[in-house]
Amino acid sequence: MDVALLKKVSLFEGLTGPQLAKVAALLVERAVPAGTRIFQEGENGVEFYVVLSGKVRISKIVQGVGEEALAILEPGAYFGEMALVDDTPRSADALAHVSCTLGVLERDQFDQLMFMDKEIAYSVLWTFVRTLSERLRETNDKIKGFFALSARF
Repeated sequence: MDVALLKKVSLFEGLTGPQLAKVAALLVERAVPAGTRIFQEGENGVEFYVVLSGKVRISKIVQGVGEEALAILEPGAYFGEMALVDDTPRSADALAHVSCTLGVLERDQFDQLMFMDKEIAYSVLWTFVRTLSERLRETNDKIKGFFALSARF
């Protein structure tokens, strides 16, 4: 895995060159054809992903409506990180919106890296906290908008 690609990923922005090299050594590149389901809501998550090229769609199936796209992720984005910090099932679907290349990190390797290098753990986990906080705020805003719209009907 090319360390230069990882420098563009916000999750790893606080890491030094040697720390990025440690992460890069663990990531496995995976080519995913357009339309392929990467994971499905409800599955057990054991991998985390970095979009290296292409686009990934994160979505949920809404009964009576169909697929609701939550995000279209482009190179440099990451997803599936919740599977690295808890043992709950996936909260949404991930599909290759177009053909893409992903960097894949398994939970066991991530856990070992966090245990062995506390500086990497500190940087990555704080970035996780900020990411989850941002996503929670976005979700709260969407819910607020949904309730505002539904009150009109």
